[in-house]
Amino acid sequence: MIHRSFFNRVPMMNSSRLPRVALSLIISGLLSLGLVTSASAGDEKADLKQRAFCIFDPVGANGPLFSLMQSSRPAAMEEGIDLRLRAYTSEAIAAEEFRAGQCDAVLLTGTMARDFNRFTGSLDAMGAIPGEAEMRMMMQVLSQENARQYLEQDGYEVAGILPAGGVYLFVRDRDINSVEKLQGRRIATLDHDLASITMVRHVGASVVGSSTTNFAGRFNNGSVDVAYAPAVAYNPMELYRGLGDKGGIFNYTLAQMNFQILLRQDRFPEGYGQRVRDYAFNRIDEAFELIAEAEAEVREDYWMQPTAEQIEEYDDMLRRVRIQLRDQGEFDETALRLMRGIRCRIDGSRGECAEDLE
Repeated sequence: MIHRSFFNRVPMMNSSRLPRVALSLIISGLLSLGLVTSASAGDEKADLKQRAFCIFDPVGANGPLFSLMQSSRPAAMEEGIDLRLRAYTSEAIAAEEFRAGQCDAVLLTGTMARDFNRFTGSLDAMGAIPGEAEMRMMMQVLSQENARQYLEQDGYEVAGILPAGGVYLFVRDRDINSVEKLQGRRIATLDHDLASITMVRHVGASVVGSSTTNFAGRFNNGSVDVAYAPAVAYNPMELYRGLGDKGGIFNYTLAQMNFQILLRQDRFPEGYGQRVRDYAFNRIDEAFELIAEAEAEVREDYWMQPTAEQIEEYDDMLRRVRIQLRDQGEFDETALRLMRGIRCRIDGSRGECAEDLE
């Protein structure tokens, strides 16, 4: 059960650069708090301890995520840690090597992080976090010390959650503007994400197995009719090529993309995870500013505004998919109930708030 103090301690909130959204938070966190020994630990420097930090970057060692992460090494060495960075163009391989103990820490998308922590891996559940206000409140809840029990699982700890913005449907034909019209369409679907596969099949569309590195190419060359992505992918992934003159972006938030930093707890001092979470939460405004910049760069006439009926249709469909995945063990029940509580606190007029529908 979710303790009431989670909500009592959370005040109400006012409601180009895929790498930049995460980088400014991650780099500063690693340099100052996350994977380096605290300067307050003492004047004497301990023997250098080697720690492997595996970074998923679609471009590899020459990519922006990896190259900027290299700036964390000198500071880490000064504090007694020899931080060894490894670049992975395959997120699945990065995750597997972390599981096998070849990596002491790893940077993954929230979807892949679900393999290590079902609670935080449920944050990108479809329709569970509709907007920025809800995401801000969720981040504040998880930054509290009494949330730690949900961030540790099987020897792994989620040391940072970095928002990357709402996920939208990108369509090559603006006529695809309802759940009904998704039937029979080819959708680029992350092949390691059971939740997305379930959703695509639920609406009667065709799953085209894809990865974070090739979904954009398939959308741009017409191999698929539909793709889903955050607005921060619009420019870096050149998704405007797939949109062309007839396409559009359905302005309804399917989910919230996020990156997560995971640690093997036995490889880092006690308290590291909480300190990184505190630091990341203090930088959340910067993350949302970058997300807003990216969304503003999308050509205005690409945005397709849903009707009230379409929003209700998507809300209902996604709720049913969430419940199905909860029952299958893919999503964490406590996380889903917490997110429902946040949705209803932000907007008590939602139909789901009248009774316990989740």
